[in-house]
Amino acid sequence: MPSTRRCKNSSLQHSLLAALFLSNICTAASVPSSHSARPFSARTVYSNRDVHWGPPTKRDNAIPLVISNNCGDTIWPALASQAGTGPGTGGFALSSGDSKSMTVSSDWQGRVWGRTNCSFNVGGTGPSNLNGNNGNGQACDTGDCNGVLSCVVTGNTPVTLWEVDLAGGSDGKQTYYDISLVDGYNLPIGVTYIPGSNTALEDIPPNLTNCACIGTPGFLTTVADSGTSGNSTNGTYPLPYEASQTDSTLSGWCPWDYQLTQPTKPGDGVYPYPDDNIQRPVFDPCLSACAKTNSAKDCCTGAYDQPSKCKPSLYSTQAKAVCPDAYSYAYDDTTSTFIIPTGGGWEVTFCPAGRSTNILKTFGTQLTQLAQTGQISKSILTDASNITLITQKSEASSGATGENSKFGGVGSRSLGALVVCVAWAVFW
Repeated sequence: MPSTRRCKNSSLQHSLLAALFLSNICTAASVPSSHSARPFSARTVYSNRDVHWGPPTKRDNAIPLVISNNCGDTIWPALASQAGTGPGTGGFALSSGDSKSMTVSSDWQGRVWGRTNCSFNVGGTGPSNLNGNNGNGQACDTGDCNGVLSCVVTGNTPVTLWEVDLAGGSDGKQTYYDISLVDGYNLPIGVTYIPGSNTALEDIPPNLTNCACIGTPGFLTTVADSGTSGNSTNGTYPLPYEASQTDSTLSGWCPWDYQLTQPTKPGDGVYPYPDDNIQRPVFDPCLSACAKTNSAKDCCTGAYDQPSKCKPSLYSTQAKAVCPDAYSYAYDDTTSTFIIPTGGGWEVTFCPAGRSTNILKTFGTQLTQLAQTGQISKSILTDASNITLITQKSEASSGATGENSKFGGVGSRSLGALVVCVAWAVFW
């Protein structure tokens, strides 16, 4: 298991502190929001639920869970269940352009991530070659889970995670979810809410729920304040976008030393200077600060085990600039957790169309009201369709981000002294 598991498991004792922290923002949310460093069970009072492999039966009140691959190559999505009844699988291969429809129970709690460049034996019980991809039994370059196709443990870092608790809150009537980069970043990811036939849930504007994190060059649409991101929303309710990043800036957001695979040779025998202009691989998985250093300061443990003492690292700051709606470090609660009424299903898309979303900064007030009342008001509907409001919030966010969004300052350069240049033309 990777070293960041320590920061996840050791933080269980702090659920009460997290609850008090979040209550300053969203008083009606009965429990604190989640993040990857503290599992959902640490912040959900209604979490005394058994875990079942699945798939769910009729009495489990099955909820749809769809996983789609919009990447140019095959990926191997993986799932881990923490409570409730899972879909009956822990992972599978998914070709480019394909989707897989599954169901989970209405009280399911778990996470979804993507694995890349995998090679399994015929039975899926191990890697196709004796020692695996890296000599120690891994079947996948990123997201590997002990070398097996159907995961029973969570994936190795770095991985982009979607985490969800379909029965959150003190009474199990809220859905908590987030995109997390606390375990690092490997693939772009987006989620789309499926309200089903419940009229109350159908009223929730899609631009309040359908978040995305796109931190890989080549997947961004043109710089804009808002858009529809394929089938994620519609023209009536445009998604608030992160409006600063370009393919050029995305290629260098990961701190040099945190790249999973750093270039080892110069491009033409030339070592360029400054190092922030070095060309990197297109597919460039990035370790989080905690995964890289395993230090108390970066993992929010020990003397740093509370919000007032654990502050965002360089990795966290730059990850947040790329993906404003994603968790970037352990105490990034208030700008990273979505809370909506329970019910409805989800589609998780790898390599989604569009741009990273900026929903929580744009519609934080509206989402707090939804979490408090469990209902969509006329004022929420009006705000969600107000393109002027979306544009103003986007401009304010871009101004606040400033130079951090472009990664051009000294802080974005390599943590090492001398680095090298290589041009890689493959995705993975």
